[in-house]
This record gives sequence, C-alpha cells and structure tokens, in this order.
Amino acid sequence: MSAAPEPSELARLQQEFAARHAQLWAAQLQRSPGCPAPAVALPALADRRFAAPEWAESPVFDYLRQAYLLNAEFFARMAETMPAEDAAAKNRLRFLTRQFIDAMAPSNFAATNPEFIKTAVATEGRSITVGLQNLIADIGKGSISMSDEAAFEVGRNLANTPGAVVFENDLMQLIQYSPLTDKVGQRPLVMVPPCINKYYILDLQPENSLVRYALEQGNTVFMVSWVNPKADLGHLAWDDYIERGALTALKVASEICAVKQVNALGFCVGGTILASALAVAKARGEDPVASLTLLTTLLDFSEPGELGCFIDEASVAQRESSIGQGGLLHGRELSSVFSSLRANDLIWQYVVGNYLKGGKPPAFDLLYWNSDSTSLPGPFAAWYLRKLYLENQLRDPGRLEMCGVKVDLGSLDMPAFLYASREDHIVPWKTSYLSRGLIKGPSRFVLGASGHIAGVINPPAKGKRSHWVAGDGDSAGSAEQWFAAATEHPGSWWPLWSEWLAGFAGNSRAARKQLGNKRHAALEPAPGRYVKEKAA
Repeated sequence: MSAAPEPSELARLQQEFAARHAQLWAAQLQRSPGCPAPAVALPALADRRFAAPEWAESPVFDYLRQAYLLNAEFFARMAETMPAEDAAAKNRLRFLTRQFIDAMAPSNFAATNPEFIKTAVATEGRSITVGLQNLIADIGKGSISMSDEAAFEVGRNLANTPGAVVFENDLMQLIQYSPLTDKVGQRPLVMVPPCINKYYILDLQPENSLVRYALEQGNTVFMVSWVNPKADLGHLAWDDYIERGALTALKVASEICAVKQVNALGFCVGGTILASALAVAKARGEDPVASLTLLTTLLDFSEPGELGCFIDEASVAQRESSIGQGGLLHGRELSSVFSSLRANDLIWQYVVGNYLKGGKPPAFDLLYWNSDSTSLPGPFAAWYLRKLYLENQLRDPGRLEMCGVKVDLGSLDMPAFLYASREDHIVPWKTSYLSRGLIKGPSRFVLGASGHIAGVINPPAKGKRSHWVAGDGDSAGSAEQWFAAATEHPGSWWPLWSEWLAGFAGNSRAARKQLGNKRHAALEPAPGRYVKEKAA
C-alpha cells in the first residue's frame, strides 16, 4: 500500500496554497470597478478555456477561474508528493488526478461559465434549447460530436485518391492506387495502418494525404484496409492479422508488381503487426521487404505512456474471461479511452461548445476520422493487451510464438526509417526509440513535433511544425543522447523520408495503367466497402 506523503511536505503545500488563496481574496477585495484585479494565477498560454474576456471582466468569474487554477495546481502537486508502489501506480495517480482536475473546471458548468450566460441572453435562450438538442442527439448516437459530420463522406471528399481493391478476404481489402507519375520505382510501397482506426488517416484529403504524396514521388502504393468486425468475426486472433493481413498484403503486392521484395510502412499498431509479420517471415526463411518504415510504433512496451493506466492484470484478465474466446471490444469504448487521454481537447471543449453554448463543431477532417471508430475482435485484443502491453514479450527473442514459429525482432536486418512524435500521448517517443535496439538493420530515427496524429500528418506544403534529425551514424546511445546530438529543422519530415525511401525503390520503369493483374483483378474502386462500415 502507498504511504501518505511526509507531513512536512503536505504542510508546506497547504501553507503555500492557503497563502496564495488569501492573496487572491485580497486582490479581489481591492478591485476597482471596471478594472481587473492583479492576477494571482493565470492559465497556460495553450489553455483556451478561460480566454473569453467575460472571465476577467466579472469579479465573480475572475475569482472562480483563478481559484480553480490554484486548486488544480495544488492537486497536481499533491499527486507528485504521494508515494506509489511503482512507476505504473504513480502514472495512474497522475492520470486520475488530471481527469478530476479537468472535469471540475468551472467552464464545464452552466452556472459557473459566463460564456454560457452571455450566449443564452444574446440568443434569448435559443442556445440552451439547441444545446439540449445536441446533447440528446449525441446520447442517441453514443458519442460526442467533434466535427460537422455532414461535411464529409468517405470516398467523396475523404479517402478519394483514385485506385482499386485488388484483393480481399474476410479480414482486409488491399487497395492499389493509380500512379500519378509516368515512371515509378520497381518496388511498390505497402502501407499497413492501425486496425484500431481506419486507414484513411493516411489519405484524408488531397492536400494532406500521405498516400497521394508517396504517389507523387514515383511510388506504386498499396494500402491495407482492415475490416470493421461485427459479431461474426469476433473469433479473429493476432495470428490472423499477421498471416491473412500483413503477410498476405506483402505477397499480393509482390505478385502484382512482379518483384521479390517490396517496401513496407506500418503506422502505430499497424507497425507492430508489420514488424511481427516480418519476424514470422524471417523465421520461415523468407525476406519479403527491402526497407521498413515504422511511424509512431511500439515494439518495446516497457513505458507505454498513459494507455498503461488502463492496463493491469485485473483488467486484462477481465477482458480474457469476457471476450478472449470470442466477442468484440467495441469501437465506442476504444474511442472513449483515447479521448480521455486528452480530455480538455477531445471531451470538455465539446461539452461546452455543443451543449452549454448550443454551437456546432466546425468541419475538421482529422476529427471526423477520429470519431469514425472501429471495433476489435476479442481474442486479438486480449492477446495484444496481455502479451505486449502487460508482459512486454515481443522484445524478448524467441519468447513469443506467432503463426506457429518463434519470433525474434533481431532477425529484421533490412534498413529501417523510424518516426516518432515528441508530444505523442499514445506512443511516447523515447519508448518508440527503443525499437532501434531490437531490430538489427541500419536505422534512421526522426522525431517530429506535435502529437500522435498531427505529427505524422504534416504535409510539406503547409510549412508547419518541425522535426529533429541526427547524423547518419546516430544509431548508438539512448534517446536522450540522440536528442542532445540532434538538430531541429523547420517543416515536414515527409521529404526526408521520401528521399530515404527512394534509395530502395529499385530501377525506374513505366507506370502500369492497369491496376492488379490476371490473378488479382480489380474488384471495386477505392476506397472499397470495408472502410465505409460503421462500428456496431
């Protein structure tokens, strides 16, 4: 059991915050009419919850926001002083404390939010009516509206890069995209996205599509589109995603392009599936890829970030008993977990905007995708949670058996490009960096700014964000040592990756006008049926 904090530490905190609250009271009492009081506590620059002028203009609401900020800081520092059994317990304490702090913000409640009151008066109460209608509608669909869902349609203005489905089984469809250049590299690029989300995060709209960018650089691109499983596919396991997913996609792309090796890219858990599949292939004496790209991928799960707060022996055992032999981990539950990791951005701002102020969220392709949830087969999910997150077996050579063979990531000797995002709350970049010590081929590590999605989807034309790179001989040392030697560069990391990938494309040849081949004929236009299926 955790002990209580040292009395001296607790006393110091209490005394400090009692003094600051007294200072806040004094400032408010000395406030002159029409003049804001000197601030005792201010929100962070990135915190927009209290940015409206109404919070500062009223002494009541000014006091509420500053008192909240003081209390929030007090609880956060209290959590840091509390002893914990281990690092996982400390992280859970921090996470739960932050959830409480975020939920109790005065901006989240009608009576303590001056923006709610101002909007209600200005609209003669219509904002309240609309807000209640928005709430009822979201309760009906089981999720918070984050984007104007009527503004997007998969296949119309999302995932509309031309192509065709050239293979399908009950687990996935394989899309081949139409070339955008007269000449292409001999080896195609096969993309394996996460099965926890839909693939079109890599093909949102033309201006921010990694698929289109790769085509424009002279690559033949294939994409795995995972099925959104219903109850009849609740028996699918990790080995199915390896054998009939990643390995099958690599084989079909190789056959269509008549090459022995392809280039492969995996994103998030898609990268974990891809690396596992390649380790299975190596154990069988096969060598299907010439280069490997992993985007925000965990192979070593020793520090899984805040997702680890949801995973312990009791929770995994419960999953195993309920869905481990069949069933579904439903998409809405997965979406709720990921949203809670950034509650202010992905929950509370929409509670305020949609329900309190009666607003409508703007059209935002990334958030539309974020709300387009997918489910996972129970056996797959239970195996993934225990073997990788809980027991971290993938990093140990020969410990895990997949598809009937013992796997060793050390057998992966192909060149690898590893990308991580510095502010990633799902795949911590320092943990992602540990992949360099597991795979044995020469690797290039690149660190991008921003988070799990925005860091990856960063097209060069936007001129946004930055990335860090070190020298070519940077493979040794820890993540901290790598970062100390790295240099920050403005803009997207995509051109750097494209230049690296070009070295493995093989000889240039005329782009094929016809998609697929005699054995794998085009079945339907991209984006195919599977990506349009909604979670049950």
